[in-house]
Amino acid sequence: MKKYLFFVNQPYSYSILRPLQEEIRKRGDDVAWFVAGCTAAPLRPDEKHLKTVAEVMDYNAIATFVPGDWVPYFFPGIKVEVFHGMARNKRGHSREDESDHYRIRGWFDLYCTHAERDTAKFRELAEKHRHFSVAHTGWPKLDPLLSKAARGKRKREDGELPVVFYASTFSRSVTSAPDLVGKIAELSRSGRWKFIVTLHPKMDPEVVEQYRSLAGENLRFVESDEDLLPILPEADVMLCDTSSIMFEFMFLDRPVVTYRTKMPGPYLIDVQEVEEVETALQEALEYPAELMEATRALCDNLHSFRDGCSSARVMSAVDDFLEQHHGELKRKPLNLVRKIKVRRRLSREMKLNPF
Repeated sequence: MKKYLFFVNQPYSYSILRPLQEEIRKRGDDVAWFVAGCTAAPLRPDEKHLKTVAEVMDYNAIATFVPGDWVPYFFPGIKVEVFHGMARNKRGHSREDESDHYRIRGWFDLYCTHAERDTAKFRELAEKHRHFSVAHTGWPKLDPLLSKAARGKRKREDGELPVVFYASTFSRSVTSAPDLVGKIAELSRSGRWKFIVTLHPKMDPEVVEQYRSLAGENLRFVESDEDLLPILPEADVMLCDTSSIMFEFMFLDRPVVTYRTKMPGPYLIDVQEVEEVETALQEALEYPAELMEATRALCDNLHSFRDGCSSARVMSAVDDFLEQHHGELKRKPLNLVRKIKVRRRLSREMKLNPF
């Protein structure tokens, strides 16, 4: 039985890694979780939780999966980057020219990429550095959405209100939450709409409480540590700003309305004024042909696969790497300064988040 480790440093990691866990268990293998820097509360009773570094070392996994940009380099096994999101940035461009997405920090042995463009870029970097490999696998997080959820217009019963999924990022320069709280309160009480609302974990607590207090018959508030993927298909349209969750919603082949987004494009209905929001939502419910064509084109650019089998491809890529390519790579750079910083960070985050 093979053993695998999940390294969690942010709450969003749970929904990214659980489809991988399902695939690992399907193969008859074992997986454990190590959480540092955020809460372990979302872990389920049937999920194995390693609480100390000593337990991680004893577990001795053959691979550690990471949906972030760092990992304790001394953990056993190869380190596999699966990414925390798809290759977009806050300016709406592909991250081909954004150094952070493609920064090679010397932690990872295998990068599991999502689309042809980012795969090509990482393979160029692999040729240059020669101490990691790249596999074009797709993103595990999308598997439940692509394999189980109905795509296209949601069927509504006669008289059933349309449902808006509202999500907002936390950065003050791009968040819509403070501006839209009054409008969402009004629309949810109007009897014309239902809302599902969630906010970024780092959102201003006062703003969070404003939205939480709106919960009622036509507004459901979803806490930030809940898994959002099973909830997305319940909505007819998304209202957003510059949160990357809107790209995940687009894979349902449903429209997105944004308020003053920093990622504009023909795949969005973007408004600049609060009073334009309801009109834009009504327009989105008509599924304009040009909007939906642009949405599908963007999804094709972001993610190559629609079969819901990315987790299986990731696991096959790990098997192939261990069998065929591990011994071909050069040794990683020594990175003494970075390694000291990683040890300090791990120590600090475990003390701040005791188990």
